[in-house]
Amino acid sequence: MKITFKNLTVQVITGILLGIIVGFLFPEFGTKLKVLADGFIKLIKMVIAPIIFFTVVIGIGNMGDLKKVGRIGGKALIYFEIVTTFALAIGLIVVNLVKPGAGFNTAAVKGGDISQYTQQAEAVNHGVVEFLLGIIPDNVVGAMAKGELLPILFFAVLFGVATAALGEKAKPVVVLFEKLTDIFFGIVNMVMKVSPIAAFGAMAYTIGTFGLGSLVALGKLMGSVYTTMFLFIVVVLGAIAKFYRFNIFKFIAYIKEEILLVLGTSSSESALPKMMEKLEKYGCSKSVVGLVIPTGYSFNLDGTSIYLSMAAMFIAQAYGIDLTIWQELTLLGVLMLTSKGAAGVTGSGFITLAATLAAFPMIPVEGIALLLGVDRFMSEARAITNLIGNGVATVVVSKMENEFHPEAEAQLERTNITLAK
Repeated sequence: MKITFKNLTVQVITGILLGIIVGFLFPEFGTKLKVLADGFIKLIKMVIAPIIFFTVVIGIGNMGDLKKVGRIGGKALIYFEIVTTFALAIGLIVVNLVKPGAGFNTAAVKGGDISQYTQQAEAVNHGVVEFLLGIIPDNVVGAMAKGELLPILFFAVLFGVATAALGEKAKPVVVLFEKLTDIFFGIVNMVMKVSPIAAFGAMAYTIGTFGLGSLVALGKLMGSVYTTMFLFIVVVLGAIAKFYRFNIFKFIAYIKEEILLVLGTSSSESALPKMMEKLEKYGCSKSVVGLVIPTGYSFNLDGTSIYLSMAAMFIAQAYGIDLTIWQELTLLGVLMLTSKGAAGVTGSGFITLAATLAAFPMIPVEGIALLLGVDRFMSEARAITNLIGNGVATVVVSKMENEFHPEAEAQLERTNITLAK
């Protein structure tokens, strides 16, 4: 295919490369460019809440059959729980084999300011009852304004079920929401035009702040995390894809623009609206996409799960804490709860890690200071793995429900072949 600078993928790659160069050559200036990425993330978050609300309501409302809604939702949640637990377990296994934290000099990084993370973690009670109560919004408008994903999802499901129960009476509302969704996606298309600038600013800030040299000290952990996530995508998600008769590599190639956007911004939320559009074009039904993707952003964070288990064990190893198999299984149980509902925004994984360690006193919470310098570099891997995992989950659930239309995928392949020629 002919490479042209008008292509968004080429623009984002260019932005990332320029960001690395500027951050390396002019670090002081690079650190000031974070505002470009922050502005883009805010623009995306501006439309995330209404898009999720409308798409979930449309998805459930168009199904009509409430048994089908429950069936799809049930299958999706079971899939999420199995795959994320598998991701947590893989992280624990690899970190125990590689032992990246063994012999680490903890005194070398004392003094790191972790207060912003521990304070936010303390503000969130991760008990089961509190977690469930937190899903119910005190005020729907307030949840929308704050962008609280789980409460928005909860209300959207209730609204969608009520809409489906009313049948034809509620059809005008569904049609209105479909038109509003088209408008919001139009806004997203406008926002996406500045994504290369956001990628440039994010990478310039990262390299300018932490420098390329900061990668060396914690390179073993980073290498372990990246390798584990790569293996998870290729082996685990690849096996799932093969079982459901689609190719993981072709699928990754299909969503390459979204992956590059996430690479540049370190936020899986930045690609959510376009990902939903892409999955519909790939062959997944609109109703399944509208229900599975938003839910997956809270309950199917494979990359975050891998990172949390490996980071927690890294800190334990760095402090010379030898956990028993039962203690590690307990840690796994805590992580299964705390990993749910973590947002797709940069830094949320760090806050969740602080909350996890607060609930697991055998590992010192101040140990997260060891990761301050390189967490940003690993956030891209987390976000990309989350993105691919949610995409695969949507295709799988669509195929389970016979809501996948292979003729759309076949047409896409024919189009790609034509363009390649």
